[in-house]
Amino acid sequence: MRLGRFWRNIGPGAVIAAAFIGPGTVTTATLAGAEHGVTLLWALLFSVLATLVLQEMAARLGLVTGAGLGEAIRERFIRPLSRLLAVGLVLSAIAVGNAAFEAGNLAGGALGAEALFGLPGRGAALVLAAGAFGLLWTGRYRVVERVLVVLVAVMAITFLSTAVMLAPPPGELLGGLLVPRLPSGRGLLLVVALIGTTVVPYNLFLHATAVGKRWSGPEELPAARRDAAFSIVLGGIVSMAIVVTAAGGARGAPIGNAADMAVQLEPLLGGWARVLFAGGLLAAGLSSAVTAPLAAAYAAAGTLGWDPSIRGRRPRAIWIGVLGIGAAFAAAGFRPVPLILFAQVANGLLLPAVALFLLVVVNDRERMGRWANGRWMNVAGIVVLLVTLGLAVRTLARVL
Repeated sequence: MRLGRFWRNIGPGAVIAAAFIGPGTVTTATLAGAEHGVTLLWALLFSVLATLVLQEMAARLGLVTGAGLGEAIRERFIRPLSRLLAVGLVLSAIAVGNAAFEAGNLAGGALGAEALFGLPGRGAALVLAAGAFGLLWTGRYRVVERVLVVLVAVMAITFLSTAVMLAPPPGELLGGLLVPRLPSGRGLLLVVALIGTTVVPYNLFLHATAVGKRWSGPEELPAARRDAAFSIVLGGIVSMAIVVTAAGGARGAPIGNAADMAVQLEPLLGGWARVLFAGGLLAAGLSSAVTAPLAAAYAAAGTLGWDPSIRGRRPRAIWIGVLGIGAAFAAAGFRPVPLILFAQVANGLLLPAVALFLLVVVNDRERMGRWANGRWMNVAGIVVLLVTLGLAVRTLARVL
């Protein structure tokens, strides 16, 4: 009975996990394992802990105030200049981060479709975009999303099983998890990308709104926390398993398409590796291609004071815009793997700004009352903010 009640309460957290276990995670984690072995696992461990901290704040904000993160930012910053800066930054995060993420989702899903059905990459990206458009336009995407989550779960079981077979000695694994190493060159970009693909800025907007559709108030915070903790930890373990399988099965191999990434599954699946990997990548791409525009619509509606319904004219214009930009980039002939990596880096660079706004609003005792952040949550939030800010600055210094 208790187990059944637990599974019934798994909802918004699973949506968040399904959103970050997309093609970006699969591709970035594969690149990290193939190029650096298990030495970058610490970045994923940090990412999971950071996601737990920030998503708990977002869920608590949504349940206590009944509003999303966008609404909270708009109401917290009331002076014209501060509101202009806050709204401008949120909208920039949507325009750059979500559009880049959407391009990566569609390009990654297209990699799967190309390997599975032989479709040309550009055409496959447009077909996926059309499917995401249809689901969002009708608003009846939830049943399909559940099916996609099941497909991603099948891929997760496969990676976990293969990771057990290919796992390095315990000492090497623990060293990768617990000893932070900052590689130079492209390796630094991979660290930022691993964080950007897990601690996704748009998920903070999505989670704050989604909890209100499942639960009714702060008294249900324990259920929301269990949901988030279970789903996020499971998602993090899957991401780590992808790194381990790539380190053991694809180490040193060039990664350019889904077939290259599927090599890591051959120890367990043999000739079926390409088929299952491509199917999972396709499912993950379509699932994430729906959640990114949806989160953009919620964020823009809340920040600008619009009706939050995705069937509303203005929110619909936002998600169509994000989907259209993502489809244009994915279909323009850019190489999929670099495009996906760029999307994760862009999210990693935007994360500190969104995390700062979240910290400000959950410390507003006038709105949050006794559910405002305590000392230890603030310490954890500031640590996450400083680490992500430091990585972002170092990455920008390298790029510029």
